[in-house]
Order: sequence, then C-alpha cells, then structure tokens
Amino acid sequence: MRDIFLGDLSRLKLFDILKALLVEKKTGLLNIQGKDLGEIYLERGNIVHSKAPRVSGEEAFLIITEWGQGKAIFKPEVSTKERTISIPAEQLLLKWSYRKQEWDKMREVIPSSDINFRLSLQKGSEERSIRPDEWNILALANGMRSVSEIAKAIGWSEFKTSKAIYQLVRTGLLERGEDQKLPKKKRLGEDFFATLEIEFKKMMGPVAPFIIEDKIAEFGEIEGSFPQDQGVPFIESLSEEIAEESKRKEFIKIMTDVLATAR
Repeated sequence: MRDIFLGDLSRLKLFDILKALLVEKKTGLLNIQGKDLGEIYLERGNIVHSKAPRVSGEEAFLIITEWGQGKAIFKPEVSTKERTISIPAEQLLLKWSYRKQEWDKMREVIPSSDINFRLSLQKGSEERSIRPDEWNILALANGMRSVSEIAKAIGWSEFKTSKAIYQLVRTGLLERGEDQKLPKKKRLGEDFFATLEIEFKKMMGPVAPFIIEDKIAEFGEIEGSFPQDQGVPFIESLSEEIAEESKRKEFIKIMTDVLATAR
C-alpha cells in the first residue's frame, strides 16, 4: 500500500496523529522524518515497537514525542517482529503525559535547551556527595556550552540531561550563565489547573488532560508558570473544544468563577 503523508509536526501535533491511528486500530509504521528519524510501529491500535537514534522501546517513543519538527508519514500494514513495548497504548500515553509534566517543572529553571549553566560559588563548607554522571555535567557546564551541547557531548537525551542539570541547580551546584534574570509574573496556581482538569473531563472525557496540555503549549506557556492575566482567553480558547453550546457556556462560567477567586 502507498505511504500516507499525515502532516508536519510544526503545524500538527503528534498526539492528534497518534490518536487517530489508535482509535482506528491501525497496523503499520509511523515514520517521523526530520533532523533525525523516528519509528513507531502499531499493531491493531497498539504501539509495539519504537526506535530513535541510539535508543529503542519506551524511551525512544518518549524522545520522539518531544520533537517539534518533522514530517509524519504512515506506512500501512508494515509490521515488525521486534517487541520493545509491552504496555497498553493508554498506559504509554500516560507516561508521555507524566514526562510532559516533568518538562513543565524543569522549564521553570531551563526554559530552553539553548541556555547555558556554570558552576555556582559555594558559600558554605558542607560536603556534598556527587555521582560520576553528575561530575560529567559539572565538567562540561562552563557557562559556554548549552544544555543541548552538553547532552550531545555525554550522549544523553535532552530530557535526561535537563533533569540532571535541574537537580544540580536545586542543590546549588549550578546556576544560569546569564547575568540578567527574567522578571517574575503573577501565575495561576496548582489548584486552578486541578479544578480545570476535573471540570474539563466532565465535558470531554479521558482525553481532557492531553487537550489542556496542547492548549497550554499553543499559548507558549507551561503550567508551572502560566500567567494569570492570560487566564480568561485561555479558558475561552479551551472551551472551543466543547461542541455543545450549553456545556461550553457552563464550563466558561465555572472556570471564570474559579479564576476570580484565584486572583
């Protein structure tokens, strides 16, 4: 069968592409062709194998889901004997969701992989235990190398590298290489987003968390630092996903009231 071009990740979200293939219980190979090549094999609506540069299985799948560029091409009925993913697709998507939540938390400290870090001056004399892999990060973090450059030098994914840098910043061993600090914005708290997910699930079902995450990304923000002054347009934009007008109005009213109490 002929290959099917499904779209470009710069314009279409991978979640939307995968969701359609899973719902329709497709069998075949989903190729993501960009700077690197990613492969996701599906069998009757289940993801059974995934491959990215230097890694395969669940980690490869999670790495591919972080890509924002690349063409998505589906090859129907292509199969593989390899089985590197054994968990159900729903559970794998949940891991994807957790990974995105970790990214949101880390991006408060590491907003971009182009940011560089350096050793921070130690004011105290207390001893710290440092693992060998952390020494590699500290040796490369000279205020000149970016997070992506450090990841490439070590041979890690950007997620693993960012997570290690995040921990080293929290323990006070690393600091941002820039002298200027970004001004703090008043942001929406965890309670707002917890209520948002509960109310939106009533309207949209189990896909609600993924739609919320996508919408946050559309606003160019992350949950941990979402500006409060964008609350109203965010609620209105999210409500457009609700087909029934009465439910849409109900959702807007509930969340607008929640937003008012959060100020």
